[in-house]
Amino acid sequence: MLGPRRIVCLTEEPTEVLYALGEHDRIVGISGFTVRPPRARKEKPRVSAFTSAKIDKILALKPDMAIGFSDIQADIARELIKAGVEVWVSNHRSVAGILAYVRRLGALVGVAGKAAAYAGELEAHVEAVRTQAAALPRHPRVYFEEWDDPAITGIRWVAELIRIAGGVDVFPELAAESLAKNRILADATLVIPRQPDLILGSWCGKKFQPDAVKARPGWGAIPAVRTDDLYEIQSSIILQPGPAALTDGLDALHAVIARWARGTPRG
Repeated sequence: MLGPRRIVCLTEEPTEVLYALGEHDRIVGISGFTVRPPRARKEKPRVSAFTSAKIDKILALKPDMAIGFSDIQADIARELIKAGVEVWVSNHRSVAGILAYVRRLGALVGVAGKAAAYAGELEAHVEAVRTQAAALPRHPRVYFEEWDDPAITGIRWVAELIRIAGGVDVFPELAAESLAKNRILADATLVIPRQPDLILGSWCGKKFQPDAVKARPGWGAIPAVRTDDLYEIQSSIILQPGPAALTDGLDALHAVIARWARGTPRG
């Protein structure tokens, strides 16, 4: 077996990719937020959250590599590095970055060919949805909210997926901001002049509440509120920069957008 043999996955993305590549036997620990694939939660010990980790528990697993995501996990990475563990932390924030991540992780564990094929399948799915979306008769303006208090707009890969799915992100200038604090709306009323046709909510860790959104001061003037076009996109399939966002997440976005574009009644 080439590459690291005992891997701790500090976020869901490496777990999902390694399982998809048939390399899950390398995984000795996972994030407590992991939901994909479901079997991982039954088979692997949970040793980390997103901003914290059980360092002693991780070290007891004797990993030869830990894989994390983003600068937010810098403190965890530092502690593991100080303890002698090799750490790889990716910081991808785009659709292209997700595809490149799959290829890099596959190469890292010695299965570059399998990873390239898998990334190719994901890319083909993205392009198929893009083609379908381009043929829609209308393209709605979309407000995506990943947190409600304060209101936080969608991150870059989410904005890109909205466009691929046939929508128009109403806050494109904020999508490039990698940190959530830089995507906070100073006032939720800033959404009103953007006049979104659809409001999509994906509140990480809690259920989206359309009625609470519709009750916000002044939001009755928003087209999506007037037509009751508010929908939840499960955070587990859209807010992780891994394969799920390019498959289930993109499909969920496209389903809502296509239904609106064709004037199909809600089922």
